[in-house]
Order: sequence, then C-alpha cells, then structure tokens
Amino acid sequence: MKTFISEDFLLTNDYAVELYHNYAKNLPIIDYHNHLPIEEINQNKSFNNLTEIWLADDHYKWRLLRADGVDERFIMGNSTVKEKYMAWVKTVQNSIGNPLYTWTHMELLRYFQIDELLNEDNAESVWNKANEMLQNENMSVRNLLLQSKVEYVATTDDPTDDLSHHSDLQNEDFAVKVAPTFRPDQALNVDTEGFITWLTKLGATVGKEIEDYSTFLSALSDRVDHFHEHGCKASDHGINLMYYERASDKELELIFKKRLNRQFLTEKEIRQFKTETLYYLGTLYHKKNWAMQLHLGPLRNNNSKMFDLLGRDSGFDSMNDQLLAEPLSKFLDSLEVNRALPKTILYCLNPKDNYILATMAGNFQDGSIPGKIQFGPAWWFNDHIHGIEEQMQILSNVGLLKHFIGMLTDSRSFLSFSRHEYFRRILCNMLGEWMHKGWIPDDKELLGSYVMDISYHNAKRYFEIQT
Repeated sequence: MKTFISEDFLLTNDYAVELYHNYAKNLPIIDYHNHLPIEEINQNKSFNNLTEIWLADDHYKWRLLRADGVDERFIMGNSTVKEKYMAWVKTVQNSIGNPLYTWTHMELLRYFQIDELLNEDNAESVWNKANEMLQNENMSVRNLLLQSKVEYVATTDDPTDDLSHHSDLQNEDFAVKVAPTFRPDQALNVDTEGFITWLTKLGATVGKEIEDYSTFLSALSDRVDHFHEHGCKASDHGINLMYYERASDKELELIFKKRLNRQFLTEKEIRQFKTETLYYLGTLYHKKNWAMQLHLGPLRNNNSKMFDLLGRDSGFDSMNDQLLAEPLSKFLDSLEVNRALPKTILYCLNPKDNYILATMAGNFQDGSIPGKIQFGPAWWFNDHIHGIEEQMQILSNVGLLKHFIGMLTDSRSFLSFSRHEYFRRILCNMLGEWMHKGWIPDDKELLGSYVMDISYHNAKRYFEIQT
C-alpha cells in the first residue's frame, strides 16, 4: 500500500498548498541545534544498514518500542541488527498518531524513494532496498546533508572538546557550514558525581590545574574563546530546574573548595554555584554576540533500574512541573541590568510553561535586533503537529510570529532533516487556515514572506550566518 505522504500532505486548503509549494518547499535548511556527531561528518561516515542509521541513537524510537512490549534485547540489547529492525517494523504499525509514524514514512520516501507503508509484509524488501542504497557513496553523511539542502549545522560540544573535527572540516571545501555549540552542562552540575573528573579534564584541556573558583572561570573563558575561534555562534544549557541564588566571590570560593574536598553542599550552595557560573557565562556570550539557549524543564533518568543498566539518554526522561517564572525572570533581569544579556532562546519541555516563556521573552526585548529573546520552537515531547501549532499560535497571541527563528531537529540522526519539511507544512497550513477563515488578509505575497522568514531567513540573520 502506498504511503500517505502526498505532495499536499498536511495542507488542507488551497492557500496552504500555494504557500508551501511557492515559498517554503525549496528553501535551504538552517539547523541551529542538533546532536549530530561531528566526527561522523568529518569522516564522511557511511552506514552499513538501516538499523545503524535509523535506530542506533534514537531514544524516541526506543520509548515506543518499550511501550509496545518489546523486550530490551531488541532495543539496546545484543540482538542482531536485523532483529532490531524487525521489532521496529512491528511497532511502526501500532504507532499511528505518533509523529514517529509520520517521520518514519517521510524518511523512507525522501531518502530511499520507498513509497509504501512499512509493515511485516514488505519489511524484507524495504530492508534490502535501503541497505543496498546505503552502500552507495551518495548516502554518506556529507551527501545526506547536501541532499537535504542543509546550509548550516550547529553541533553540540562539551567545553573540553578540542574541536579538531571542526577544524578539519573548516579547512576543507565542504558546501555545508558546520559549527560547534558550547554546551557546558558539566561545568554547572557541581552536584553530580562526575564533576571532579570533568574538572580535571578541563584543567588538562587549558593546561593549568584548577584549584579555585577564579581559575575555574578563567578556564571557561579560555574555552569560550577557543569555540569562538572555531565559528561558534551559540551556547546551550540543559536546565532541569531553573535557579536563582546570588553569592559573593568569597562564598563561591568556599563552595568550590568544599566540592574539591568532596564535602557535602547544601541545596542553597548548589543554587548559588549554578546561578553565578551561568551568569558569568552569560556575560561572555554577550561579548561574543552568541545566542544563549536555555532548555528548561526535563525530569531525567526517572527509571533508576534502567539508568543503572543502560545509563543516561536511553529514553527514560519526561516532563518536569517545577515553577520557573520567578527564577528565570530574576536571572535574565540580572544580566539585563548590567547590559550583559545575550541573545536568548527559551525552550520549555512542559507545555504548561508555553505562555510563561512567550511572555517572558517580551520582557527583555531591547530593540537591538528583531526577536532578540526568542520563545523557542516546540521541543522534544512537543515536537508534533499540535505542539508545533500551539507554540506558534501562542507566540502570535503575545509576540511577533514574523520574527520567529523556526525549526531545528535536536536530533542525532542524519535522516531527521525531513522534520524541517514537516514543520514547514504545518506552518503553511496554519497560515492557510487563518486566511481561509478570514482571520488574516488574503495576501499570499505577504504571508509568503512570513513563511520564508520563519523557515529560513530569520535564523540566518539571528545567528549571523555567512554562506
């Protein structure tokens, strides 16, 4: 049976069809936040089979497989790649309504020209065709980026990364611009077991022993400089619970010494350390004209048994419901008061916080650029038709949709760029419906400019990407 991904998929009226095909369809992609492995781009990796490119690092799929009653042996266990693929095929048939059902068929169609619904009857032929195509050099990592019309990719990198893969790429004549993103979660998570080990690694990276808080900040500043020299345009922070607790330099030195000596830190001391360190980093980002991305509100590693067995990022995270408005407001204000607030993108995992972030962004726009503070795109569990529409509708209600910087993949998969198509179709359909209902002008040229800006131009301007 043929797939449901038609030329006018998700486009429910003539306005939407015209907006998508005339204004969105052929635009390049700016993917300003993802978790693609930079070494695989540098090495131009090729994949051996569909399981390797499709299932190896996708915790979205792992969650669905578990919900479908699939034994862990066929998910992250030691079964064969063919067995894991067959388990996914069976689960796909039970996943109608989940965005992964749509993305699976979009990826099969766009990258493998397989215009069929995936099921147990055609699983073998799909496996064989996809695997045969993957042996072609046109399906290597770099060629997949080119095929997807990707113009810019921002990977996610730890401050201790030497960025050698980025250096190699930047010395080549590769048409896709690839830049690092500064992700210093390890520097802020003073309360985790691995902090001291990471601190030792940071010291080795900068070539000096870190024995006090001031040296720690100096080392972070050195790494920001290093990332900037390699084309970095943004930082990223995963924040489970927003904090705001100020401290003096003396207090911070004492907190740092306690942690180095492996002494117990109070909750207040942890908040003080995180607040002041993030504040310091924010001032550095402002000086570099970077964007600061704050990903707010996950509750991670909920299943302790599976965490002990499989580790982090294995598909056992969910939404948190802690209050964030007041500490977030105070943190942003502390930077703004000192004229050090960088461009900032606010993402929330819990949709109950959508209006909080959308209105919070409006508090700190300063007229320097359109949309300096962004209510970020629908993230993680919100990355589906309803979540994407809700995010844009709320932004329209309390801010300016026109300046929205649009979609990102937040993915580890080189097939995930079809999600930009998914987003663009949803955007065009939403605006088309508004026109059809008479809520906005019947002006396709005007709305077409919105579509092109949100899909591509706004992000390119916001991050000052030169291509």
